Amino acid sequence: MALNARCVALALVLLAAVPAWAAENSAALDLIRRQCSTCHGPKGISVSPTFPNLAAQTPQYLEIELKAFRDRSRADPHAQAFMWGMAAQLTDDTIKQIAEYFAAQPPAKGEPAGAAEVAAGKKIFDEGIEKQDVPACVSCHGDQAQGNEAFPRLAGQRRGYLEKQLEAFAAELRANEIMHENSKKLTARQISDVAAYLSSL
Repeated sequence: MALNARCVALALVLLAAVPAWAAENSAALDLIRRQCSTCHGPKGISVSPTFPNLAAQTPQYLEIELKAFRDRSRADPHAQAFMWGMAAQLTDDTIKQIAEYFAAQPPAKGEPAGAAEVAAGKKIFDEGIEKQDVPACVSCHGDQAQGNEAFPRLAGQRRGYLEKQLEAFAAELRANEIMHENSKKLTARQISDVAAYLSSL
């Protein structure tokens, strides 16, 4: 009986905490429902290859990018077109809550791609391309492309989005010195292969 009483008491404490959490995060959740979900889906699975999946993305990366949209230091064409206005009024607390919400969602399922391009992309991701001085992507993004804090999750990401971002890095339309140096050395075929592999995970 004593054990049952303790379990009941614990359950009541946990239930009481739910409304408080919801109230604290209500502004962020409302924003996700009204705005973020239009492009990224209610659970972070995007509605179009134009927009990235956010589900299971690292919270650190999401916070960094939302702040970059807010202060306009991320200035690639898609950022300007879709995110500058959206992020302009976000507070640090709201950004943190949005990041935590999407990071907690189940990841997107991989999309099928051709066996040859997936194999070629996996080889680049795992080993790099020594003769082109391209390092292995795995060293920053994790052995399953799961991401690592400020380094984003790439597994299950939209193929079209990945291709566009690598092209943006290569052309210095998106600022990141390391990614610029690595992306500019890749051919269009290699970018396509890497994107095919990552989107299939």
